[in-house]
Amino acid sequence: MNSKINSFKRKLSIIIFGTDTPAGKMFDLVLIYAILISVTAVVLDSVSELHLAYGRWFFYLEWFFTLLFTVEYFLRIYISARPVKYIFSFFGLVDLISVIPSYLALIVVSANYLLIIRMMRVLRVFRVLKLVRYMSEANLLMRSLYMGRRKILIFFFTVIILSFIFGCLMFLVEGPEHGFTSIPKSIYWTIVTITTVGYGDITPQTVFGQFIAVLAMLTGYSIIAIPTGIVTAELASEIGRVRSQKLCPNCGSAGHETDAKFCKYCGAGELPEVE
Repeated sequence: MNSKINSFKRKLSIIIFGTDTPAGKMFDLVLIYAILISVTAVVLDSVSELHLAYGRWFFYLEWFFTLLFTVEYFLRIYISARPVKYIFSFFGLVDLISVIPSYLALIVVSANYLLIIRMMRVLRVFRVLKLVRYMSEANLLMRSLYMGRRKILIFFFTVIILSFIFGCLMFLVEGPEHGFTSIPKSIYWTIVTITTVGYGDITPQTVFGQFIAVLAMLTGYSIIAIPTGIVTAELASEIGRVRSQKLCPNCGSAGHETDAKFCKYCGAGELPEVE
């Protein structure tokens, strides 16, 4: 009996966790299509006209996919060699979070719209289409952001301080009669102006206020390129580090491109992969 159960679990494991077999690829592709249909139903249900006309069908679809994904989640736990490791893994947590909103909606109204989180499950397409090899480039970008975190943090706090200064000035100069009813409201206007968005819901009316607005806008254009420069510099540094690590085992040369497989100098050495 145990041998039959183990054999059944192995077959299910190949289908559910495997991506190298036809059955495994088919399962993952069907799963991705189901996720896309489920998310599309949630999006369409948020349109009032469609909700009034087809709300009941959207409700049925939502619970059909919720039950389907719930069964799939528990099946993954059942057939997993290390259930606890799967539960606390990235995909395990995403699988769990993707089914919680429907059950939460039984208590909290409109919580079902959180089902949009299911879109994260489409990340499984990276495994299906063998796109994991491109994760090294993503890691390169993340390391660059991490290395420049202090500079970015200082820049961020500088922008906050400038927003407070301009906001307080605008509150004193314009006042409630021109829409600047409080310092937080004035800081909101400053952030919108510095980021060059400019909603136009609050506008300065006095000459001095308009002069401050010009300074805020010029400041926004001046500082908008700073984080780009920081990230670019760190990215160039990180690319240089990766290139320096790709040493040819045959001739010992360095300076290869990050995606190079063989030495560009001797052509014989197979270069190591650098994460």
